[in-house]
Parts: sequence; C-alpha cells; structure tokens
Amino acid sequence: MDLLRSLPLGLYLEQPITWLHRLDPRVKLGWLMSFLLAPILANPYWRLALVAVLMVMTLTAGIPWRVWRQQMGWLLMLGVFLFAIAAIAPDALNSSHQPRLPADDIPVPPTSYQYVLWKLDAGFLKFTVTRRTLALAISASTLLFTLIYSSTLYLLTTAPEEITAGIESLMRPLRRFKIPVTEIALTLTLSLRFIPLVLEEVQNLVRSVRTRAINWKKLGVRKSLQVWLLVVDRLLENLLLRAEQIASAMKVRGFTSPNEHRVQWYQLRIGKWDWMALFVLGAFWSARLIWGGEF
Repeated sequence: MDLLRSLPLGLYLEQPITWLHRLDPRVKLGWLMSFLLAPILANPYWRLALVAVLMVMTLTAGIPWRVWRQQMGWLLMLGVFLFAIAAIAPDALNSSHQPRLPADDIPVPPTSYQYVLWKLDAGFLKFTVTRRTLALAISASTLLFTLIYSSTLYLLTTAPEEITAGIESLMRPLRRFKIPVTEIALTLTLSLRFIPLVLEEVQNLVRSVRTRAINWKKLGVRKSLQVWLLVVDRLLENLLLRAEQIASAMKVRGFTSPNEHRVQWYQLRIGKWDWMALFVLGAFWSARLIWGGEF
C-alpha cells in the first residue's frame, strides 16, 4: 500500500506545467472561494453546471490520466453512491390530504406534472423517487464533489509557497491591526509541507505491521486494539521527532523571527491570462446571480 499515491490529497503536481499552474495564486484563490460559495442557495441546474465546469477545467488543463483517475475517480464514485441513497430515501412528505371540492364538480385540466417520478414495488424491494428526493440527491452529491474537488484541484496546481505568498499578499492590510501575517503564512507553509511527511510515517508503520504477519484472529479484539494503540503512539512520537528536526534546522539557518530572516518564496505577478481569468470570474458571478438562484 502506497499512501503517497493512493491518497494524493494535498499533493502538488510538478509536471506537466498546465495553464492552471501559470495563473496567479491569488486569482486561483478567488476562483476557489467562488466554487465554495456559489453552491449556496443555488438551484440543481447550477450545481450540475459547477461539476461540469470543474471536469472541463481538468480535461483542458491536460492533467495526466493517472492523476485524474486518482483525484476524481473515487470522488465520482462517492458522489454517485450518495446520489443513489438520497434519491430513494423517504422525502418525509407522506401526509395525506382531502380535496376541498368533489372531483366531479370541477373538471381538472390535464397536466404532465408528476410528483412521483419513479416507483418500484417488487415484494420487499420498495423504492420511490420523487421530485423532492431527486433535488436533494442532486444537491448533496454535487455539493460534496464541488467542495472537495475544487480544493483538491487548487492544491494540485498550486505550490505551497505560492499559496502562502498569495494569502500573505491578500492579508497584508491586516497588519494595521497588528495581526502577525508573516507568522501565519510561515505556519501555513510548514503545515502544507508536513502533509507528505505524515503520509510517509503512516505508510511506514502500516508496512511494518504487515511484514510481521500478525494473526489478528488469534489476538482477538482487545489485543488487536492494543497493537494499534502502540502503532498510533509510535506515529505521534515520529511526527513530534520530525517537527523537532524541522525546528532545529530552521534555527540553524537563522529563522529566529520573520523580520530578521526573510525568504521570498514566490514572485507574484498579474499577467494577461490572470486578467482574463478575473474577467471570466466576473461573468461567472453575473450568471450565478441571474440564473443560479433557487426557483
């Protein structure tokens, strides 16, 4: 089991360099916040459009198939599973009502409207899909996909140094209120760099347990829990050791304070493609306000 490949969340794709890589991190952060906020109070058509936009961005960027499969494959399966469960779940609108007027007195014009869209009644299998459950299924599945995949795509095409440089640039006005912006950016950089180290430690410990060929059936539940508690304890010890080594290395290199030792990780530049992306972002929010609201 290779956790660094099977769980590529939060990892940066260095090659190939796509058009998403070339965009300014502040522009990409604006798009990320738009994808996170646009589904709020949006209709199902707009939420499906967001999923389609994310897939089109992935395909046009030329991201390799192996990365595309790992990043989007499992998430699509989870979204489809959530859609199926929510669609056949009860909609909590089973209350019966009695018409106020007799049906024979006032003729009812024919209409194609149907609240129950699909119904299966085969013995113990009874499933009903209504308009309410279908809308709920679309909302839940698309919201899950949009929130997770938009963040994953941002981390996939933006280096940690670029992310922290962009956030520090956007938070620069907060220095007037004596907020430690540089310290926050440095902490965020170390946190993003620490994610692969955590996955590596977990991977090494899992491999060490597997190589010992432990017979879990003979151990029982209690002793199995004791073994995994020892593994977790060892994991925390290794992570604290890694953190101490990083802190010692920073002290040796003079990182005593952000004012005394400052490293410019990334040069922020707004190019013509960034301005075009901002223009498209404005059109995106205009379409959201006009056509994306709830019915």
